[in-house]
Amino acid sequence: MSRMVCQYVRHVGQKLVHRRGADTIKESDGLKIHLSATELVFLGVGRNLGAGLYIVLGAVAKYVAGPAIVICFSVAGLSSLLSRLCYVEFDARVPRSSSAYVCSYVMMGQLWAFVVGWNIILLFLIAIACTARAWRYAFESLIGDRISQKLEETVPLHAPYFLAQDADFFALGLVLLLAVLLALGVPESAWVYRVFTGINLLVLSFIILSGFINGDLHNWKLTEQDYPLATAVFSYSLGPPGAGGFVPFDFEGVVQGAATCFYAFVGFAAIAARERGDLKPQRSISLISLLMCFLAYFAVSAVLTLMVPYYQIRHHSPLPEAFLHVGWGPARCVVAVGVLCALTSSLLGDMFPMSRLIGAMAEDGLLFRGLARVYGHTKIPVVAIMSSGSLAGIMALLFEFSHIANLMAVASLLAYSMVSFSVLVLRYQPGQNLSKSEKTEEETEMELVPVGSPLDSVPEAGTSNILKSLWLPTSTTPTRKSGQIVYGCAFLLVLLLSILSLVLAQWPRRVFSGDPALTTVAVLLLLLITGVTAIIWRQPQSPRPLTFRVPALPVLPLVSIFVNLYLMMQMTSGAWILFGIWNAIGFAIYFGYGVRHSLEENNEPPASTSQTPD
Repeated sequence: MSRMVCQYVRHVGQKLVHRRGADTIKESDGLKIHLSATELVFLGVGRNLGAGLYIVLGAVAKYVAGPAIVICFSVAGLSSLLSRLCYVEFDARVPRSSSAYVCSYVMMGQLWAFVVGWNIILLFLIAIACTARAWRYAFESLIGDRISQKLEETVPLHAPYFLAQDADFFALGLVLLLAVLLALGVPESAWVYRVFTGINLLVLSFIILSGFINGDLHNWKLTEQDYPLATAVFSYSLGPPGAGGFVPFDFEGVVQGAATCFYAFVGFAAIAARERGDLKPQRSISLISLLMCFLAYFAVSAVLTLMVPYYQIRHHSPLPEAFLHVGWGPARCVVAVGVLCALTSSLLGDMFPMSRLIGAMAEDGLLFRGLARVYGHTKIPVVAIMSSGSLAGIMALLFEFSHIANLMAVASLLAYSMVSFSVLVLRYQPGQNLSKSEKTEEETEMELVPVGSPLDSVPEAGTSNILKSLWLPTSTTPTRKSGQIVYGCAFLLVLLLSILSLVLAQWPRRVFSGDPALTTVAVLLLLLITGVTAIIWRQPQSPRPLTFRVPALPVLPLVSIFVNLYLMMQMTSGAWILFGIWNAIGFAIYFGYGVRHSLEENNEPPASTSQTPD
């Protein structure tokens, strides 16, 4: 009996770290659609310039950061840039890949891929729910608050704090309507998407130009004497309103605002989920869209806080109300229409890649196979679209925007940190043949080494030999031993960076003011991090040619991981509780269904790669 248990545990452990062969990736992994480079840039811009720009902007400026929101977007944009650089190399390692999930499956193994994919699904679900709620707020700016009043009177929710005050059936209906539109055919929804994105860009140009014309620099230099309404409009604050002028909520407000503003930069997952074929220049498209979106966020946040004193911003509809504040009443309607178009394109931009990702995971057997069924000559995964759309609609029905925006940031920061970690360790691994049919016996054996225990199989040696191999490796190319050293050091660094991020997030003033205990802890952590990083730096890197290689390894991926972890530590306890519940459900599905039904059964490639699973 014990032998059977050991064999079963070994078999499951092998499947957890088993990598998918690159030759099993189909030319069209999901929805078959070819987009030009220009269309992909429009896709990224339209996806990013949605609720993050038109709703999160107002809430963060009013309650968290004030005019310093421009700094918040700069920090969040830097974090996103570091993550995107890592993703471009990660993606370049896998031919014909279509998502971070597929790349993770090929390069890191099944369990790693499931965690990445499951959290990106959460990212999309929350983005759709939040955007649908934001769509209602923008629509109400045109007609008054009639919908909110009606919902509060008819369907109030007397529930825990993370649920909305009312059940938003309007948002539910909007999500279901767009899901049906997407299920009817990609060409139709893609045409609508392009039109709405074009209108969005035109309205943004108008907002930026007219906003600077009507701006007042005094709104960036406010003092407490400028706040006759401060006690009425501030339900909470991190410090005295107006203390510091441009940074009214101090450093803590900037950091917390940056963590929330990361919501605005998660849209490159939508581009990653598109089929690119052999168009290599498209590997940098997400970076181009990031730059365009950052400039838009920086400019719009600047004009908003210049037009309106931050404490008077109406956070549910900040931009239309800002034009009303400066006396441009007709412009309010133009901006509101542009906001509606932007939010609609953002909804479509989220629903499309979410259905692809769910279909891909279901086709691999990690989620329920029925979700991968496709219909018609266009091979549209209708089941994945409608089921995910329904779930997103229910979230829009029940959850308040502000309560789950941080949950989305946690999921995205974790997924992107895992990508950065993958790039860090893969550069130092021996050359891998990604075709399953051509694997050598040594490569197959390497796959069966659990990622979580990379040092278990290091040959016995004296202490001096071990230390020598850490600092003076004998080979100029990666070996199995040097790869295992990097794995172990990388996991140790993540632990150390997590502790340092927690210390800096919880007691920043005490650390920088010279508190003996906390300052000593921070310095020791920095010394350990520097030493372990030096050990990784001494290991040989793979000479394998790639279309893009992250510069300054291992420092850049580690900085990306640290920034992401530090921002994650700013999230509320409620967001972490919901995040834990979501991942507990995911692990229950994976270990209860995915491990037994994955296409990697017995560590063999699937016999067929048909679009419609049995």
